[in-house]
Amino acid sequence: MPRPPAPDPILAALLRRLREERGLSQEALAYQAGITAGSLGRIELAQSSPAWATVRQIAKALDVTMKELSAAVETKV
Repeated sequence: MPRPPAPDPILAALLRRLREERGLSQEALAYQAGITAGSLGRIELAQSSPAWATVRQIAKALDVTMKELSAAVETKV
C-alpha cells in the first residue's frame, strides 16, 4: 500500500498567511470551507496532507483560484 504524501510546509504556510491576511480565524475559515478547525490547524502546521478536494474548498473560502494557489506554492519551492 503506498504511503500518503508528506505534508507540504510551503502550502501550510501559504494557507495560514492567506487566512491571516483576510482576518479570518481558523474556526471561521474551516466553517466556510466545510472542514473542522482541527483539520485546518493540522494542515496549517504541516502535520496533515490535505486531499485536493479539501485544498479546493479552502481556496474557494479564501477567494483564490487553484491556479493562483499553485503558482504561489511553486514560487516558494
